[in-house]
Amino acid sequence: MTENSSNRFYEKLGVRRLINGASWRTVLGGSIMPPAVVQAMDEASRWFVDLNELNLKAGEVIARVTGAEAGLVTAGSAAGMLLEAAACMTGADPARVRRLPDTTGMKNEIVIQRQHRVTYDRSFVAAGARLVEVGVNGPVQEWELHDAIGDRTAAVAIIVAASKAGALPFSKVIEIAHSRDVPVIVDAAAMLPPVENLTRFVSLGADMVSFSGGKGVLGPQSTGILCGRADLMEAAYMNAAPNSDSIGRAAKVCKEEIAGLVTALEMFVDADHDAEMAGWRAKCGHVVSALAGIPGVRAELDDAEPELDEYQRTSPGVRVSLDGAWTGPSPQEIVDSLAEGDPSIRVYEPDHRGVITISPVNLQDGDEEILASRFRRVLTAE
Repeated sequence: MTENSSNRFYEKLGVRRLINGASWRTVLGGSIMPPAVVQAMDEASRWFVDLNELNLKAGEVIARVTGAEAGLVTAGSAAGMLLEAAACMTGADPARVRRLPDTTGMKNEIVIQRQHRVTYDRSFVAAGARLVEVGVNGPVQEWELHDAIGDRTAAVAIIVAASKAGALPFSKVIEIAHSRDVPVIVDAAAMLPPVENLTRFVSLGADMVSFSGGKGVLGPQSTGILCGRADLMEAAYMNAAPNSDSIGRAAKVCKEEIAGLVTALEMFVDADHDAEMAGWRAKCGHVVSALAGIPGVRAELDDAEPELDEYQRTSPGVRVSLDGAWTGPSPQEIVDSLAEGDPSIRVYEPDHRGVITISPVNLQDGDEEILASRFRRVLTAE
């Protein structure tokens, strides 16, 4: 398959390696870390350090590259969301920090637009917060957000990759929240690349922003990036590991992961993203060409549109759809056949229209040829 095929670890365990045409998904292992990241983790594993000192120094790097006042390496973006909620509820009060998730007597409500509700917003709730939805009857009106903010509001949350249909724009949410002296916390887990997003949300006025460190950044899959206002980040530090009396202790980040994330982040900032995007398009083009000419099948390049701030649109992909002339296997049967083969090939599950999407971001050199050939065989029964 790839140069990683020489690694016998998975063979020893009896775990199948696979070709990942379904992007930086945690369930498929996230991303492949560059050798320099692995080397940094190996070097960090050989020494003892004070985790508090390491966190602060790593936070300085995050602050520098994001333009925020402070930063912290987290145990993934979901852990960053937990710490955002915790920080906004406790502030720097150590007594409140120790009491979470009991939020008695605290501002514990987080206002969120219904269009922004996602599985991961339970991370806010895990800290002890209560979600207050706005927009339950259709498009969100400005007065609804104003009305939802009250004496118990700790923050207003924005999930960047969620649907924008009917939701208030980013700038308007920040304007309204800040007019009521309420911080805005942002989950932007899957929004890197583009690299500009590292600084954009902070520059637009977000008070705290959480990113994944193991998707497009290519750091350890179990890491994340949290950045924001100095006072809120101080509270986040108090609620995070290695503090043994914090709710974030369960989301511990080891010294090796911190080293890997910092290295990956610095490499991400300096990477040639235009060349990377061109490589992804080329892989997509190979798949599109391989599936051309099959009756009832249409494969097309779906180019990146990062300006939409939507999941799966920050990089190009291939969309495979079947028309009325198609008489072969169903979309789900196609996906299952790809997964059951050797090597197993994973693509996105069919959407509600039966469209199958392929992401090139985790296809190693040569994987696109194997994927395209197998996909064509499944479609044509050759």
